[in-house]
Order: sequence, then structure tokens, then C-alpha cells
Amino acid sequence: MSTINDVAKKAGVSVATVSRVINGNSKVSPETVEKVKQAIAELDYRPNLLGRALRKTKSERILVLLPNIANPFYAEIVKGIEDVANKNGYSIMLCNTDSNQEREKKYIKMLKSRLADGAILMASEMTSDELTELAQEVPVVQCCEYKVGLPITHVSIDNELAAYKAVNHLIGLGHKKIAFIGAKNQFLSSTLRLEGYIRALTEAGIEYDPQYCAYGDYSYKSGFRAMKQLLALDPRPTAVFCVSDMMAIGAIRSAMEENLSVPDDLAVCGFDNIYFAKMFKPTLTTISQPMYDLGCTAMELLLNIIEDRDIETIHYIMEHELIIRESTVK
Repeated sequence: MSTINDVAKKAGVSVATVSRVINGNSKVSPETVEKVKQAIAELDYRPNLLGRALRKTKSERILVLLPNIANPFYAEIVKGIEDVANKNGYSIMLCNTDSNQEREKKYIKMLKSRLADGAILMASEMTSDELTELAQEVPVVQCCEYKVGLPITHVSIDNELAAYKAVNHLIGLGHKKIAFIGAKNQFLSSTLRLEGYIRALTEAGIEYDPQYCAYGDYSYKSGFRAMKQLLALDPRPTAVFCVSDMMAIGAIRSAMEENLSVPDDLAVCGFDNIYFAKMFKPTLTTISQPMYDLGCTAMELLLNIIEDRDIETIHYIMEHELIIRESTVK
């Protein structure tokens, strides 16, 4: 028996397009409609009418999958998602995956069982093939972290350029021994921020030295430990770029325990502009991500997919800003 995937393959379109033709969606071009209808006829495909009826029943619930609910970076994003969801009659369900594949699969099973109308994925552990297959079945949007080259809508910032700007700021202050505190994981942002760091050094004629790179897990403690490691180097760094504000705050505390002054002895730059960045002393220089707007945009894009208002995949890159505060300049 033929499946909807067989029809999509024969017609050279997506499963979502076949579904729209079957449901009489007027946004599909007449030429595409004809191709799909021809493939249906040739394959003798018979849609499951009961299944279609069930799928049309909305739960008015959205799953939001995030890797660490304790990370303050996600708070403003979730607020943006929830505000837009509420205005449109939806509720959200927060799903803390802990970057665990088995836990994530349980939530995805809920989605496939139609217990939710769609999902916003903050940092999925799924493979590219698994994500592509999921997006053909149910509405999903990737937010912040995303897999490159997939036909799946995502919203993020230019992480490489943001890191490049941050490190250029440190270079512009006269620093040449600039360290990097990153995170070893599968997140695209981690890779891109390291690339931005290296590009800024290279263009300034500063040799990239892996010894000046230490890694943590976005937490305060890991930033503290990474900075201890870097301060043991000879010569020690005079500046450090951290890929998260929490690690940057940990780095500052570590430097203070060594009786170093920030920014006189060590300039520190973070990333995200979480709420604590302007409360800490010294206030933290950082890359500001539009966290609330990221959440709002992700939810709006997901609603477009759910309501069949947007057929094309959208790769939405939002603006970022370098916020200069006391941790790099007095």
C-alpha cells in the first residue's frame, strides 16, 4: 500500500505539500496540484480519512524543548514564546531535555501522538535525518540552535559575527593575550563563536594558541574552573572572551580570588546579556541577544506553519549588539 511519503517522492514535493493538496489548500500552485494528483492516481494512494480527521483536532498546546531549564538565558525566550502563544489561544509546555536523547524522544513521541500542535526546539539532540523526518510530519521550528542545511524554519543570531565583534573590542583595547572560554558540545553556536574568536585574532595578526582555550558547560562553576586553568599559564591572558555570561561571571570571581583587578589586570567579555550581567559588580561587557524577540518570532513562525499560512522554509537571523560595561572598560 502506498504512503504519503511515496506520493511526495514521486511528485517531487514535500509531504506537507501533498497534505495541503489533499486538504484543498489554495496556496499550492495549480501545476503542483496537478503533479500531486497525478502521483496519487498512479500510486493508487488512499488517504486515511479517520487519521486526517484526528489530526485536524487541535490540542492548542505547544511543546518547548530546551536543554537546561536552570539556564537564565532561556527565561526571556520562553516569556516571548508564551506571550505570543497566549495571544493566539495556545498554552505552552516546557520540556527540559537535559540534552538527553532518551528524554527528548519521550517528548517527541507526545508530539507525534498529536498531544501538541507543534514544537519549538532550542537545542535538539536529534540527527539531521531525524529532524527532517519529524518536520515532514508535524510543525516544528528551531530556535537559537539549529542544524545547518535542513529544510526546517529556524530563528537565531549570527554567532560567528557576534563573537568576532566581541574579540575585536578586546583587541581594540590593546590586548594581545586573549583567552577563550567555550563549551564542548554539539551546539552550532559553540563552534561558530570559536570561529569568530579565531577570525578576529587572525585578522589582527595575533597567533591562535589552543593553550589559551578552556572549556566548560555554560555554568558559573565551569567558568570559574576554566579561568583558574588559564591564569596558570605563563604568560597569563590579559583578556578573556566567554561564550556565556554565567561562565564570564565565574571567570571574574576566579580572577578576583587571585587578587586580580577586572578590568585592569583582566578584561572579561561574556555572551547573552542575561539579567545578572548588569547587576554583577563589575557590570559585564557582553553580546546582547534579543532573547524575548527570539521567542516571539519563533512562536509566530510556528503559528504560520500550524495554520498553513507559510509554506516556505524561513531562516531568520536577528540582530545582536555589543554592550560595553565595566568588565572591559572603566
